[in-house]
Amino acid sequence: MTTTMNISLPDSMKAFVDQRVKARGYGSHSEYLRDLVRKDEIEAAKDALRALVAEGLASPPGREWGEFKAELVARAEQHRAVRHPPQSEA
Repeated sequence: MTTTMNISLPDSMKAFVDQRVKARGYGSHSEYLRDLVRKDEIEAAKDALRALVAEGLASPPGREWGEFKAELVARAEQHRAVRHPPQSEA
């Protein structure tokens, strides 16, 4: 679904857009503006990723993989023992 949006530009910006549409082979002003928005969406995603990386770098250190894995294995074995207790032979 598409929606129509009207924008107002000063003459100098309109001339710039006209020049870019012609020089870059866009089929219309709308095509040019959609491309600009797509590029800005990509930049916004990069900004969000950079923020997440910065947050991760600023966070306290995590545990070593071996320690974490050992805890997970112990929890899994404990869970298995509760759900499937050993059968006593009669």
